[in-house]
Amino acid sequence: MAGWNADTAAGPVGAGTVTLVEGSCFCISAANGDIHPDLPHGVFHEDTRILSGWSMTVNGQPLEPLTAETKEPYRALFIGRVPRADGYADSPLIVERLREVAAGVVEEITIRNYSGNPVECSISVGVDSDFADLFEVKEARVQRRWDVSRGADGDSLIISAAWQDLRKAVLVRGRGAVASAGAITYRAVVPGYGQWSTRLSVAPAGQHNVTRPAGHGVSPSDRRHQEWVAKIPRLQMANRSIERTLRRSYDDLGALRIEDPEHPERIVVAAGAPWFMTLFGRDSLWASEMALPVDPSLALGTLQTLADRQGKVVDPMSEEEPGKILHEVRLGVSSGLALGGKSIYYGSVDATPQFVMTLASVSRWGFGKDAIAALLPNADRALDWVRTYGDKDGDGFVEYQRLNDQGLINQGWKDSWDGINFADGTIAEPPIALCEVQALVYSALLSRAWMAYDAGDATLAARLTAEAAQFKKRFNEEFWLPERGYFAVALDGRKRPVDACASNMGQCLWHGIVDDDKVPLVAERLMSPEMFSGWGVRTLASNMGAYNPASYHNGSVWPHDNAIIAAGLMRYGFVEEAQRIATALLEAADFSGGRLPELFCGFSREQVAEPVPYPTACSPQAWAATAPIMLITCLMRYDAHVSRGGFWMDPALPQSYGNLHITNAPLAGGRITIDIKDGEPAVQGLPEGLTFHREHRPWLTELISQAGLDAKS
Repeated sequence: MAGWNADTAAGPVGAGTVTLVEGSCFCISAANGDIHPDLPHGVFHEDTRILSGWSMTVNGQPLEPLTAETKEPYRALFIGRVPRADGYADSPLIVERLREVAAGVVEEITIRNYSGNPVECSISVGVDSDFADLFEVKEARVQRRWDVSRGADGDSLIISAAWQDLRKAVLVRGRGAVASAGAITYRAVVPGYGQWSTRLSVAPAGQHNVTRPAGHGVSPSDRRHQEWVAKIPRLQMANRSIERTLRRSYDDLGALRIEDPEHPERIVVAAGAPWFMTLFGRDSLWASEMALPVDPSLALGTLQTLADRQGKVVDPMSEEEPGKILHEVRLGVSSGLALGGKSIYYGSVDATPQFVMTLASVSRWGFGKDAIAALLPNADRALDWVRTYGDKDGDGFVEYQRLNDQGLINQGWKDSWDGINFADGTIAEPPIALCEVQALVYSALLSRAWMAYDAGDATLAARLTAEAAQFKKRFNEEFWLPERGYFAVALDGRKRPVDACASNMGQCLWHGIVDDDKVPLVAERLMSPEMFSGWGVRTLASNMGAYNPASYHNGSVWPHDNAIIAAGLMRYGFVEEAQRIATALLEAADFSGGRLPELFCGFSREQVAEPVPYPTACSPQAWAATAPIMLITCLMRYDAHVSRGGFWMDPALPQSYGNLHITNAPLAGGRITIDIKDGEPAVQGLPEGLTFHREHRPWLTELISQAGLDAKS
């Protein structure tokens, strides 16, 4: 993912940590609801920690956690008890904290007394704010010292901070409380068999009007959630655990939507919580591509926002180049901490061809020709980057090498410093040409060719199609390792094939760049005991020199990687293998409440009967949230091509998934209903001009050759 070099990766947020997220605001706390400044906890708003300490005591005692339940991605209930001062085990005082994240936090506190005697209580919430930058917290190196001042006024505490010419402030209010410089305190008597409650709010100063009482009327977060639910498909599945996982995916995807501040009508997908609640090139494009059947407008908003920030100049610090698509945007970050030292960093080799591919996918799903036509010049500039800056040595393949020593060493999706290595474990030296990046380039060429045909430009289409065919031929010649029966993960700086057996070649299947005669060998390798852990395909085979089941990219299992591999296997007709991967991942989700994390460890299912969590995995995370959607839709062979007047579905769901009923599924401005009973598909409500086909959607190569024949006839 958007991971930093693994040598600066975040420390674990701690066991039992609860993460709440809503747009670009999120909260990380301990299991009892407290926020500890010495851990990577806090309430973050636009990449700044507005709350670094939030600890509740009753009569001087911290709360003992009993449970924490996430009700929605943005709301959780913490239940704890007040330990007894006399040392007896059972306490009559139970504390409930209902917390909701919006542009800040609202917390409703209720103390219940389960004894007959009234209890006098001093309830205090310690408050602190260090206004630290997200990266300072993530990397446990808070360096900037703000000039902080605190002002208590009645029931409110305002903490203000200045640093050079920056000013920030946070307002904390507790109705009926007494505020001091470091706490909000109440004195209360909780009656026998009774309860006492209050409400606290925290907001960036100037925005305190956004918070509203939890549990009183509909909150802005609830309203946003309800609007999201109204526009996405509703689904029922006989297999309840898979149904739960898909619903959780929908909820998380909804919570990870952020607005482009300059175009609030455009919704884009943030990469993931807690550290990546911002726009990414690769992650946001993949997540929105996978989510096309749920909400195709997310991909359009993401493309438009990325197009606005497409590279214009050569800047070695931010790694910007003309036509290049960004790697990530940061909001409130002091630029010295962001990658490359700027608020936009461009160090990604795959986002640029991926932009072209996703644009073609969006056009296929039937968006207005005008919206697509407006982005075609951006697609052409992206392809210009692919051919020039992306291929600096002119060998025809796209490679990367960071332009300064603050940038990412590896600039594909496996972007940890040690992510690309030889079979013996030696780290590959840049410039590096990754196999799946070449596959993305192939897809980009075909995608642009198809959009040219769609717009009536047969000459451009024919030229790009020929370029793609030549590119595919060279890829299969140079990357294939005949003596090993799999594809090299990359070519290194000396053009030597990097011979590790890695999952990257599985992603190549999805793009159709693999020659048919090589696919059975690739499929066999991906499903081998060295690659398939029982929970999914590992990023690196267990018999490779760099293998480590508890590493970020060298033997772990990534759900999004597996979803793309499963879809690629389906493309070439390896249905049983795709079913095995999908089923394994959907079973893994059961162990984490139906939510797939960013990644988990690569230990074998035979050795450990549950997926082993990776300590710093992001959750929820966009492309992990969209992976179950892609797994199910690829097994349904579910796709659309509105300009061709077609809707395709030819399901191959395993029997254990049971019947599937989907309503309110968006398609070409209408809503359709889908039923799969005993493997037989039916669809109702297709918009006028669309026909249902029970087969796979024609691949771009098939469409283009058909269009070429039509043009000749």
